[in-house]
Amino acid sequence: MSREINLLNYLPNILKEVWQFKALAEAENPECIALWDALAKAMDDQFVHDATENGVQRWESILKIVPKGADTLEVRRFRILARLNEQIPYTYGTLAHQLKTLCGADGYTMELKNDQYTLIVRVELTVKGKFSEVGELLNRVVPANLVIDLSLRYNQHLTLAPYTHEQLQAYTHDQLRNEVVS
Repeated sequence: MSREINLLNYLPNILKEVWQFKALAEAENPECIALWDALAKAMDDQFVHDATENGVQRWESILKIVPKGADTLEVRRFRILARLNEQIPYTYGTLAHQLKTLCGADGYTMELKNDQYTLIVRVELTVKGKFSEVGELLNRVVPANLVIDLSLRYNQHLTLAPYTHEQLQAYTHDQLRNEVVS
């Protein structure tokens, strides 16, 4: 946010003509512009969506999030928002809402087997990049007496049925199982 600042405009007319004040204003104008830019960045850092690198680092230290080496700024913002999105009490509906926020409405399946004390969560291949975040969320939110069964939801026969063998011939078996086929 570059601002036009001229300190001479704040001086009385008689002082605007003095060369010392002109030199002083000329020297201090860049400092004032830098100060305004720093204030704008500090304001942006208060909001996760607008945060700069410095603001994201601050949020991560507050929430005790350790960034991975190859994470982009957007991924790091996503992790911060995911952590801020957690709410107490943790109910099945709240967990479903959090997973919907993380993975999208069609990005996961969740089943609770009460008699076996097991929560089964399958993450779709389309959002497998968020698999570790889902795992961390489940470890923080799910009660300790439930077993968490988390895995990817691989391609199934129904997914591949519309394609002919000639179309699928371009893929390996591993790709057919583990990748999104389009």
